[in-house]
Amino acid sequence: MLHAKTESIAPGTLEPEYELWEPIDADVAGSFSGISSEDRAYRDRARAFVQQEVKPVIAGYWDRAEYPLNLAKRLGDLDLLRDGIDVPGFPKQSLLAAGLTTMELARGDGSIATIVAVQGALALRSIAACGSEEQRSRWLEPLARGQELGAFALTEPTHGSDSVSLETTAETTSDGFVINGHKKWIGSGSVGQITVVWARGDDGQVQGFLVPQDAPGYNATTIEGKASLRAIWQAEIELDNVRVAADAKMPGANSFKDTSRILRATRLGVAWAALGHATAVYETSVHYAKQRVQFGRPLAASQIVQARLAEMLSQLTSVQTLLMQLTRAEDAGELTGPGASLGKYTATRTARAMCANARDLLGGNGILLENRVARHFADIESIHTYEGTETVQALIIGREITGVSAFV
Repeated sequence: MLHAKTESIAPGTLEPEYELWEPIDADVAGSFSGISSEDRAYRDRARAFVQQEVKPVIAGYWDRAEYPLNLAKRLGDLDLLRDGIDVPGFPKQSLLAAGLTTMELARGDGSIATIVAVQGALALRSIAACGSEEQRSRWLEPLARGQELGAFALTEPTHGSDSVSLETTAETTSDGFVINGHKKWIGSGSVGQITVVWARGDDGQVQGFLVPQDAPGYNATTIEGKASLRAIWQAEIELDNVRVAADAKMPGANSFKDTSRILRATRLGVAWAALGHATAVYETSVHYAKQRVQFGRPLAASQIVQARLAEMLSQLTSVQTLLMQLTRAEDAGELTGPGASLGKYTATRTARAMCANARDLLGGNGILLENRVARHFADIESIHTYEGTETVQALIIGREITGVSAFV
């Protein structure tokens, strides 16, 4: 579709309005061909949500650095928030369905997929796995429905990759606990209702607590000036003598091993998100190459462009097949920590390379939000880093290969 013409403007100087969002069947290896109808339904529902509700508005939210809370609620309405967690009253969602959902949401926007990563993969999973019966009864359903927002507070300003060294404390009192410390990069930590706070108890072990965000002493400031994942808010949190009752402690969260169990379960989800970003920039590149005319022919007629698209499809196919196999292993209870790390390591670094390739292929149009690639190019930088940097994943994999730990 072309912009409106006027008699005073030469037609050849008008640029087409590129159509870059149409899904492409890029499953060359047939990795998704055997998925069940139930899993496919989750994927299709997430794709429809992206095409109908995310596509028209997301560039504006991203540009304004505004959290689309209405879309977070819609994710709950559509049962797209759970990340495979069993919640009473909800149908079974397989791990593959959760991965496909994350992929489709990230294909639309990284912030939208990260809402699910925070709400479902981290907060909901922590309560489901470590919470008491009363805590699960109170929080699982409203979090799954998006009626209330949860956060997961592990990372501290001085402890990112070194999260095991966290210094936030939870001192036992006669009627509960007093929590003191700081947290940083906490998604939904300034706009939600409950935060899963990880702190060291009197025994020096890392324990988990459910802290209301309106508790006295819970002071959250939204982090500004982000160049990535701009449509979800992360917070820096000061916990200043925050008093919680004894029943705020999650009884199943008593050591960093319990924390690691949650993180290990979410690592593959991050890899699926990276696959979504990779899919988006591949689609955009193919559409643009067919529609953009230079030197009297579409870019797609250029040998070098075809070679670049072939490279991107090869990369995309390798990640698709890897994640499908790792998800099967996870479903069978056979996925190891190093295996999950390999999934994230491979998917994020591959998607990062594909985003850079796509950004270059679109030329100057590649930096415009309306042309899709710029958001994914920026957002993959966060996916590349969070829930374990590439370097940390490499060291986990390297320890498995050699039997020697390179961690301090």
